[in-house]
Amino acid sequence: MNNNITDFHTHAFADRIFERAMNSLKAGSGIEPFHDGSLSGLTASMDQAGIWRSVVLSIATKPEQVDVIIDWSSSIASERIVPFASVMPTDANAARDVRRIAAAGIRGLKIHPYYQKFVIDDPVLDPFYRAVAESGLILVSHTGYDVAYPDREGLASPERTARMISRHPDLCFVAAHFGGWEDWDAVERHLIGKPVWLETSFLAEMCEREQARRMFLSHDPARLVFGSDSPWVGQAEELARLRALDLPAELLDAVLEKNASALLDGAGPEA
Repeated sequence: MNNNITDFHTHAFADRIFERAMNSLKAGSGIEPFHDGSLSGLTASMDQAGIWRSVVLSIATKPEQVDVIIDWSSSIASERIVPFASVMPTDANAARDVRRIAAAGIRGLKIHPYYQKFVIDDPVLDPFYRAVAESGLILVSHTGYDVAYPDREGLASPERTARMISRHPDLCFVAAHFGGWEDWDAVERHLIGKPVWLETSFLAEMCEREQARRMFLSHDPARLVFGSDSPWVGQAEELARLRALDLPAELLDAVLEKNASALLDGAGPEA
């Protein structure tokens, strides 16, 4: 029985902007959200799904948004809401902003190669990655393709992600969408078994069942965390899909509870 499930991949917006933000994102993706994108909407979804805690991921798309995101993240932190802030990795002040996030007591940050327009293994980002590692923060990144970008540029492909983490072995890196949204064969070739945390959102829904189970069972069981990408996926629905994979009970408990707790409490496996 899972009593303390953590969803490591959710989104919510401040009350003054959630309607505008959700309308813009819905227009770009064509996906109908499962709740309104507010913090209260997320909490109601958590209660309905039986999820105790959610990591709320923000994404800065302009350098001037960083301060606002840090302030809002600090204001919403609670026992059930763990906010991750964001910086623009290509900005000249990225390393400084990373240190400010750590000083604010925020546990991690989120980046998105498509929305922020960078290539995940570009060496120009190495000072940013080093700053994250030195600050002891968790870095979550979108990986794989993105539904809002049909040209499929491969900015965050599994091969590029593997190349980046090999250069930064001390980085605590969580690859969203199991290391590569809709690029599962490449995930198996380049990331399964590597020292990278994989977050589960969209895998059980979009990947062929036997391949999904094979990847779960072939990766380090201490480096897997549950995520839904709420509000774009229903949290209860994503939990049901994951459970339908019939994973071993010990592994499922690790994915839903133990691994996220170890990561957020700073006791996960060494990077």
